[in-house]
Amino acid sequence: MNKNLVGQFPNLRLRRLRQTPAMRSLVRETRLNADQLVLPLFARSGKRLRRPVMSMPGVFQLSLDELIKEASSAATAGVKAVLVFGIPDFKDEKASGAYAHNGIVQQAVRSLKREFPALMVITDVCLCEYMSHGHCGIVRKNSQGVSILNDPTLKLLARSAVSHAEAGADMVAPSDMMDGRVREIRNALDKEGFQGVPIMSYAAKFASGFYGPFRDVAESAPKFGDRRSYQMDVGNGLEALREVALDIAEGADIVMVKPALAYLDLIYRIKTEFGYPTAAYAVSGEYSMIKAAGLNGWIDERAVMLESHMAMKRAGADIIITYAAREIAEWLKET
Repeated sequence: MNKNLVGQFPNLRLRRLRQTPAMRSLVRETRLNADQLVLPLFARSGKRLRRPVMSMPGVFQLSLDELIKEASSAATAGVKAVLVFGIPDFKDEKASGAYAHNGIVQQAVRSLKREFPALMVITDVCLCEYMSHGHCGIVRKNSQGVSILNDPTLKLLARSAVSHAEAGADMVAPSDMMDGRVREIRNALDKEGFQGVPIMSYAAKFASGFYGPFRDVAESAPKFGDRRSYQMDVGNGLEALREVALDIAEGADIVMVKPALAYLDLIYRIKTEFGYPTAAYAVSGEYSMIKAAGLNGWIDERAVMLESHMAMKRAGADIIITYAAREIAEWLKET
């Protein structure tokens, strides 16, 4: 309670609300709803393929037929949106699978929209899964080492976004962290007649240690070097605000903070500063830690998963991208 109120109202009784179940539900300040959740899905070629990922219990690489089953299960639970990643059969130094007409993401989008027209299908726009070297942009090697060519990379990202829109994607989500990519993608989408396709930008994406399990499932770990030259330093909060401001100016419709739990302060600051639709990505490391501890009996997995996602919502997230979306949606029905 605000201490100033105590001085103004000396007879004010200071106590907690009575904690009956009905009272808790009636006065709860922050609510977590299934329609705020987005489930990441990982598509690859094949049939009846449901390949488990050891570092992410409950997450699978899925052939298209299994992808449909997973989306159906999530939709039945109440999840209304998915975020599609692709694992191609072939990789090269031009990331050609990222923007191929029959690329794995493009096939997945068509299949999902055919089966579930009302499901919001969001696509991850990046090149790392499709590059033979695993970086998010075109690489130049020289005597000084390796550098990422920002501007040439933008053209490939824009081609990828347009190909996703052509396949039927409802929203595109660039995750590469190249400078100027939101403007490049927005211009390309508009030019091709996709003015109505929004952009959810990974605006504040940090060079985090929480991404390890994701790189297992997406098969996207860099073959050399790291991504610190284009992802953000974990200590830079003001830089995150600048990155968000730039992406909004370039045409982003939603801005994202990634990871979530270690950056709750930035979710709050970004939502407060800009008042803009804000997403939080509960990344693979966050998910896997809770899962592993739960499987070992060290914590109550359900309670901790719900509590951690409530924290993201309380910090200001309007949207939460989470590998636990289906489970959380089911649990919320029971509360």
